[in-house]
Amino acid sequence: MAQLGLAERGAPKGRFGSLPNLLTYGRILAIPALVACFFVSADWGRWLAMWIFIAAGVSDFLDGYLARAWQQQSAIGKMLDPIADKLIVAASLMMLAANGTIAGWSLWAGIIILCREILVSGLREFLGTLAVSVPVTKLAKWKTVVQMVAIGFLLAGSAGDKVWSYTTLFGLTLLWIAAVLTLYTGYDYLRPPSVTSWPTRSKPCGCSISPGSRRRPASPPRTWRCLTASPRSASSSPG
Repeated sequence: MAQLGLAERGAPKGRFGSLPNLLTYGRILAIPALVACFFVSADWGRWLAMWIFIAAGVSDFLDGYLARAWQQQSAIGKMLDPIADKLIVAASLMMLAANGTIAGWSLWAGIIILCREILVSGLREFLGTLAVSVPVTKLAKWKTVVQMVAIGFLLAGSAGDKVWSYTTLFGLTLLWIAAVLTLYTGYDYLRPPSVTSWPTRSKPCGCSISPGSRRRPASPPRTWRCLTASPRSASSSPG
């Protein structure tokens, strides 16, 4: 009852203007402010850019959590959420490269991260037309955490080095770790699934579906239906 009351009080009526979506819009609108603060010559500009980036990262967690808790998952939110993440990461990496914070061999780490983001986005868009979802793995989530922490340290950069002399070095180290994880998770997304590794699934009617007996469903979403079920039970199962 308490959760229902929270959902009724806190959830806006409109999907387009719901709080999770507003947080996503805020991340996109924060990019010009992030760029402006980063190129301020004073140290406070670098610190402010870092805190804007941290706030964007926190909002990335909150919008997904609130959307699930309040049952406000919407099509525009699912579309804009990964776009907002990639925009702010790409903008930050380009600024750091232009500023010289990321230079030399470290540029390859940024290039790997950007190329993987574009590749996975294209893969998701293509599979979306086939009604196939691409779930985010736990390792990919950890990659995102390491990547965001690395960019946060690098945004502090020279201003952070005055507080802790290893700020930039630590950020570059984390960036390379994120790049290595990026390569592995990118390969994990692209590699074809092993048919022999598909588990056998039990159905409510008592029969099972083995990897060799899988059938392509007639309509999305892709769920496997029991071939021996009665017409009545097959029509009542979720499509």
